Amino acid sequence: MTRPHWQTIFFDLDGTLANTIPLIVASYQHAFREVRGEEIDEVRARAWIGRPLLAALLEEDPERGHDLDRTYREWNLANTARLIERYAGVPEMLEALTSAGADLHVVTSKRRDTARLALDGVGIDHLIDVVGALEDTTRHKPHPEPLLAASKAVGVDPTSAVYVGDATVDILAARAAGMPGVAVTWGAGERHALEATRPETIVDTVEELTAYLLGETPVTREAREQTSGRGVQRTRRP
Repeated sequence: MTRPHWQTIFFDLDGTLANTIPLIVASYQHAFREVRGEEIDEVRARAWIGRPLLAALLEEDPERGHDLDRTYREWNLANTARLIERYAGVPEMLEALTSAGADLHVVTSKRRDTARLALDGVGIDHLIDVVGALEDTTRHKPHPEPLLAASKAVGVDPTSAVYVGDATVDILAARAAGMPGVAVTWGAGERHALEATRPETIVDTVEELTAYLLGETPVTREAREQTSGRGVQRTRRP
């Protein structure tokens, strides 16, 4: 019987399990357009993904951050069903991991109700639960507190679990928690930036991630560094 690399697997949500990137970018653009009369490009909007929304907006505009936050959330909720997209293969991956005996959980910078709405929107709410959300900690990624709190909530040593995410803050938070971090390239993060955080491994497709988490592809960060001279063949995104 196939046994997963890790018994406990924590996943980021946005850009990892659900394609919320177009929704998030459009929400930022709408908020800045309405509140500041400013057009922001996709590159700028994507740079905020993975961070708590209000904190990022207050940093950008201390005076109108709360107005931006409110406008963003209203538009985001009204357009979630229209713009959220499913990553092909994710439901099958979660089912395969569960069948192999893995415990699956989400740790996200979203609020819990918004996270559950996103999971429901891509049809995987019955396959994974949310154990770490914005309201659960006072410090957020790249700080390790969300992952440490989630580990405590499910009763595991953080060093025995793994975190899968698409943003540099995900991998930095995992490393700070003493937890291996697996980076995926189909979300918000750029490969070169993800590589700089030294994740356990980087995968380009859901199929590769499934194989790795199931223990069928034992590629660690150290092994990748030893073979880096051969390069990595990029495959089609999910």
